[in-house]
Amino acid sequence: MIPNNSRLDWCMRLQAIAQTGLTFARDPYDIERYTQIRGIAAEMLAEASGVELKVILGLFEKETGYATPKVDVRGVIFREDKILLVRERSDGLWTLPGGWADVCASPAENVVREVFEESGFEARAEKILAVWDRSKHVTEPAFPFHIYKIFVLCGITGGGETTGLETDEVGFFGEMEIPALSTTRTTPAQIRRMFEHHRNPGLPVDFD
Repeated sequence: MIPNNSRLDWCMRLQAIAQTGLTFARDPYDIERYTQIRGIAAEMLAEASGVELKVILGLFEKETGYATPKVDVRGVIFREDKILLVRERSDGLWTLPGGWADVCASPAENVVREVFEESGFEARAEKILAVWDRSKHVTEPAFPFHIYKIFVLCGITGGGETTGLETDEVGFFGEMEIPALSTTRTTPAQIRRMFEHHRNPGLPVDFD
């Protein structure tokens, strides 16, 4: 069972309050209260999602410091009106190449690295097409943290189709040929919007 948007939002907000509180709290009673809040958020998410409580608590406990959204970058590459997709080893489904942004690297550097690691293509980041709040779009399964997704148009500068540690196939697909997608990473609606940007290069950046 996937938690509804309101419940997931409550869980993420409670987790963020607890994480930030534990970062700055010094009074032992405050630390105890924020730890309890984190536990409540984990219990809510575990009950709604069916994931074991200890798994969710483990994820929450790894998050430290002031709570901010995580950033996911996705490379958008077209060749002869077909879009580049890679197949994930983890679920056997397809997605735009990308992943979590690393610290000390710009959005452009991150997306170029992800494209190369997952598809084998050397690329140049050219334009941000969209910055979307994952929780405001139909994306499954639910994720316990707040995520911004940045879609970056890239041009191929070298390399060739090569699988990576996380991918086992690379291909280009027309708009009516899109294979089954790994919707936790890339959704059909997002792919359709990328084709709209391809057909209309003057469209402004999409953002929530």
